[in-house]
Amino acid sequence: MTQDTRHTTTPADAAPGVVVGQDGLARPAWAAVDPLLRDYYDSEWGMPVTDERGVFERVSLEGFQAGLSWATILRKRPAFRAAFDGFDPDVIAAYTEADVERLMTDAGIVRNRRKIQAAVTNARATIRLREEMGLAGLVWSFRPATTPRPRTFAEIPTRSDESLALSKELRRRGFAFVGPTTMYALMEAIGIVDTHLLDSHRRGSSGIWPS
Repeated sequence: MTQDTRHTTTPADAAPGVVVGQDGLARPAWAAVDPLLRDYYDSEWGMPVTDERGVFERVSLEGFQAGLSWATILRKRPAFRAAFDGFDPDVIAAYTEADVERLMTDAGIVRNRRKIQAAVTNARATIRLREEMGLAGLVWSFRPATTPRPRTFAEIPTRSDESLALSKELRRRGFAFVGPTTMYALMEAIGIVDTHLLDSHRRGSSGIWPS
């Protein structure tokens, strides 16, 4: 993503990757220019998500994101929600091959058959988990004892022991497209870890971790 330096500044005392916008707020470079990404960063990314449907949607979207940019998925999210019945696991679990074919013709989403089939598989696995702690409970049970404290983008991990363990457990439970890197991105997105840069205005905003 190209940074528009006419609208942002990088102070001498700010860590590399942190950009201060016209509103005076410091954000990582990836969230500093594109309005969609900026709004997502300011209002949603890293905030706690603890309900089943919310976690299932994010597991699904992180799976679709594999190999693509998050901006692509975020722009398509309204179409994804419409195509996948609001990411209701009960509805998706009942999808048939006809639904998979329907989704493969939907230009508004990522038309990858394996990823679409994984969403159906994961919906069914989510329902099975209700007999125990549930999807959200299982995912949150892998919250680490500490969270990273990155000053630069290069210091942000892309996986962890916990994301590897979560990936293995979800796979054991029948989930697909839940690799350790994908699961670390999920943990960042729903507040299980806080990887906001220390100089970012969003650091500590989840209420889960101190700034």
